[in-house]
Amino acid sequence: MSQKSLDNNSLVSIIIPAYNAELYLKTAINSILSQTYQNFEIIVVNDGSSDLTEAVAKQFTDSRIHIISQSNGGMSSARNAGLRLAKGDYIAFLDADDYWLPKKLEKQVMLLQQNPNLGFCSTQTRVETPEGAFVNDWLCPVISISTLHTIMAETAAISGSASSVLARKELQLKAGFFDEALTGLEDTDMWIRFSAISDYCCIPETLTVILKRSNSVSRSLSNMRTSGLAVLKKNRQLLDKKSQQQFWRSAYASMLCDYAKWEARSGFTFSAIKHTIEALANAPFNKGRLCLGLLLSILLNRSLD
Repeated sequence: MSQKSLDNNSLVSIIIPAYNAELYLKTAINSILSQTYQNFEIIVVNDGSSDLTEAVAKQFTDSRIHIISQSNGGMSSARNAGLRLAKGDYIAFLDADDYWLPKKLEKQVMLLQQNPNLGFCSTQTRVETPEGAFVNDWLCPVISISTLHTIMAETAAISGSASSVLARKELQLKAGFFDEALTGLEDTDMWIRFSAISDYCCIPETLTVILKRSNSVSRSLSNMRTSGLAVLKKNRQLLDKKSQQQFWRSAYASMLCDYAKWEARSGFTFSAIKHTIEALANAPFNKGRLCLGLLLSILLNRSLD
């Protein structure tokens, strides 16, 4: 890696999709305004909020903040609305209930400036409760065959997901908009499309913080599983033909095991066992051993950490 100094002339467009985010939006925006890299624009997309989200955004007088409102269309619709207005050389997303640590943009912009082969990057991420209690660290992925294979095998591979990613504008233009037909994992779908045409790197330093809220776990897990399968099917053709069949089985088994872990941790033991057995039926040998170990841990009520 060359050691050129940071070029502050690159504009970063930061898109914040916000739906009923009055309790969190101020923290998110303040975390951007506190960045050591200051050449940015903020596009807040009020996605049909019924609370004071728009009023909170309008409290800020910084001329770099732009606010648009639309009827509720969902996360992908809001992100796409922001993308259509983005003028930056780089694109970043920040969910309204997440926030950044001060050097996040500086380190990511420098990484992409110094490595023209990279199209996008992310950072290690800390997960917190809304009260600020530590939940866990979301570490950088270990890339196996390629970034594409890794993301498809592990739907949560990109740590921090949307809130941690910085991408070149030209990569975003090539990949297109977020898929508004998906009801979950829209960001994973985008990272798969990114990784099919670009290299990726993760900064192994906690620079992004995301909030874990206690929504309906069972409904959320069911939706994520359905969405995960839809994303895998949609992007299967991006793999070379030789690896499609075997890798499909491995990726599907990994997805089922991931959700089985969440179900077991949330107390849905029967569903967790069911999905682990289904994973075993689809998994190639090496993945099958991991699934079997998971099944035994669930049955014996062992820790899944």
